[in-house]
Order: sequence, then structure tokens, then C-alpha cells
Amino acid sequence: MKQMTLSNIIEACHGTYHGPQEKLSSMAEGVVIDSRKAEPGFVFIATKGERVDGHSFVRQVMEKGALCVIAERTLQQEDFGPQNEICYIQVSDSFQALKDIAAFYRSRLSIPVVGITGSVGKTSTKEMIAGVLSAKFQVLKTEGNLNNEIGLPLTILSIRDCHEVAVVEMGISDFGEMSRLTAIARPDICVITNIGQCHLENLGTRDGILKAKTEIFEGLSKDGYAVLNGADDKLITISQVHGKKPYFFDSEDCYATDVVSRGLFGTDCRIHTKDCVIWAQIGVPGAHQVSNAMAAVMVAQLLGMTKEEIETGIRMVRAIGGRNHIVQKGELTVIDDCYNANPVSMRAALDLLGLALGRKVAVLGDMFELGEDSDALHRSVGEYAALSKADVLVCIGENARYIFEGADRVMAQDEKNKLSLYYFTDKASFLARRDEILRAEDTILLKASHGMAFETLLEQL
Repeated sequence: MKQMTLSNIIEACHGTYHGPQEKLSSMAEGVVIDSRKAEPGFVFIATKGERVDGHSFVRQVMEKGALCVIAERTLQQEDFGPQNEICYIQVSDSFQALKDIAAFYRSRLSIPVVGITGSVGKTSTKEMIAGVLSAKFQVLKTEGNLNNEIGLPLTILSIRDCHEVAVVEMGISDFGEMSRLTAIARPDICVITNIGQCHLENLGTRDGILKAKTEIFEGLSKDGYAVLNGADDKLITISQVHGKKPYFFDSEDCYATDVVSRGLFGTDCRIHTKDCVIWAQIGVPGAHQVSNAMAAVMVAQLLGMTKEEIETGIRMVRAIGGRNHIVQKGELTVIDDCYNANPVSMRAALDLLGLALGRKVAVLGDMFELGEDSDALHRSVGEYAALSKADVLVCIGENARYIFEGADRVMAQDEKNKLSLYYFTDKASFLARRDEILRAEDTILLKASHGMAFETLLEQL
């Protein structure tokens, strides 16, 4: 890790060192907060969680060969064990130390960092951009949902000399969070996918969401670029970022023609930029992936990739589990979109289900963090589902009863609507009746906020 000596780490996190002076020039091989991931030469940051206190694992990580520990309290020889020398940095806040160390490390890196935020589609856009860039570069990308004030620093700290580009996802739920994230990531390219209705509970309105998301520009490098969704009514109002016009995809600067859906197996199209026309063979399902591909094309061109490299990169992209991932088992096809949900992504997922052949079953659950309009937003999803191409709608959860209500209202007004509609308070109740609801050769959409743990339904089905 570049310039990550113990001495520099102490300075970065403003800690007090307790240990041998000769270790101060030692270079850290890595920084972790999970004791299970500690390796020889690593620095272990002991953090206090709701159920687990990392200070309990000091001896364990030292026996693995850890270089040093960062702790919030005074440690004794018994914490380290009789065979291990005392070596730790004491700080007032371990999580703040993690962020400070990551910010220091980022300041020593020369590789470009692409920061991605937005209300919907951050992860799918991240995967598309990282996949396209991997046709030319060694890419480090955010893994899983490590996009918050813990996950982002850990992602930055996982960058190594072999990496040529980092693509990091940046998620927030309140004002000020993005300011802190962007101060760590210091992106060279900022991508914003859209301004939707996520986190209205904290951010109030879409204008509030716009304000919170665009805090990302505070950390944008002076020679950096903003890449924004030109089809978003809020983002299109941004005329300048640090004195430069943003790059807009899904606009006259970058647009798609000859779009041909291959159903659940992707989309083909031509993406036009001012420099060339890209033949995009997108292997990930969903009409929104065309927009993601346009964003990826703009980022790739800013990083100097050729037309041929970009086309190869687009062909390489595949869906990840929990995000429009198509799972086929025997005669059953499942659209695994269990990771998260909001009204916009719910509607997009229903559109995707509509591309399937045969009978289409939507299994929808609660959406969280929608604020005071939660009930109405759930009803709107139900109304949309009733007008979609779904043949069966299953609603699961306390909030999902409003999805049921919305769909039921549409059906009551249209006698020709033949949607089969079900409501269950929990997953177990649905599973008890699944054999009478589901048929062989169905295509089933699983979609809910992550807290509903719909991945367990995927396992059961």
C-alpha cells in the first residue's frame, strides 16, 4: 500500500501510538475491520458494532501476524496475549479513523476514480462501467453493497498497485453524507444516474435529493468530469460543474438507435456519440441497461478507450445476483431482483418481466424509507402492476398491502383485467400456498427492499 507506513497512518487518524519505535517505518499490507480478513502485515481497526466488539479479537489478529491494531480504548498485554508484543494506535473513534486513513491513502494514489451515485441504478451502472473499462484496464470496483461511510473507505483501501481504474458506488440517505464520501473518494469522474424518490423520509423532496446527491461534486478533482443522465428532469438543469459543462448521456450528446430487445437475454442497439457509433450487444436484461451502457460509453471515451475496446467491454458485462439476475432451474425462470426496491425500480422490474415468454408472476414486497408518502407510492406500484403484462401479482409484507390495494382498485374499474391477485403478510404464508399459485414454466419476478430478505424466497423456489 503506497506510503502506508505506521507513522503515516498515525498522522492520518490523529492517534496515539503504543508500541516499538522500530515499527513506525513498517509498511501496512492492508487495512481491515473484519478480524477474519486479517493477514500478516495488516492493520486491524477494532470497531464496536451493535452485537460484536472488535476489541475482543485483538489477540486473534495478532496471532495471524497483524502489524498493528487501531483501538478506541487502552489495551493491555492480556488483550494481545502473552506471545504478542503490544502494538496499537489509540483513537477516539475507530470509524472516523477508518475514513481518515482511507482519505490519506486516496491522496497518495494516481489512478482515476469513477464515483457513481443516484436514486436508482447505481449498482447496475457500476457493473456496466466496470465491465466496459475492464476490456482495457485492471479495474477495482465496489463489491456488494459497500457504498456507505464504512464500505466506501474499505473499497478505497483495497486498491493495489495492479489496479489502473477504480469504480466506486456512493450511497446516501441524508444530507452531508455525500460530502463526507466524496472527500474520501475524490473522484475524477462523477456519474449520477437519476434523481428519484429514494430516502424521501430524510431528504424531503426530489429537489432535496438533487441537493444531497450533487454534494458529490465537492470532491471532484479540478480537471474532472461530470457525466449525468440527460433524460432526468432534475439533472438536466445542471449547466456547469466547476466551470465546465457536464457530459449528458441519453441526450443529443450520446443517444441510442436501432434498439432491439432480446427479452430476458439482453438488448442490442447502436450508441451514437460525437466521436463514433458503438454497436452495443448488451447481455444484461432490461431496457434501462441501454441508459447504463450509454453512461459507460461516455466514461470509457473520457478514459481514452477505442470503439473496439468499448464494444468488447459491453459484450463482457453480466448481471450479478440480486440485480435482474436471471436464474433458470428446470422449467422455472426467476428474475432475481431481491437486493433493493423503490417505486422507479419496481416499475422497471415489471417492465422487464413483461419481456418474458409464457405466464408472468410478480412477487413484490415492502419498499422502505419512502417517508410520509409511502402508502401512496406502494399503491402506485400496485396500479402499475395491474396495468403491466403480469398474469399474477403476489404482494408480501405490511406495506405491500397497499400494492395489493392499488392493483385491486384498477381491477375493480376494468372487468377485462384478468390479473390473479394475492396478498400475504409474510413469506411463509406465501410459500405454504406456492403450489396452487405457481405453475411449471412460469417466469417469476422477486422484488422488494433488501430488509425483506427475498433471497430466501429464491432459495425456496
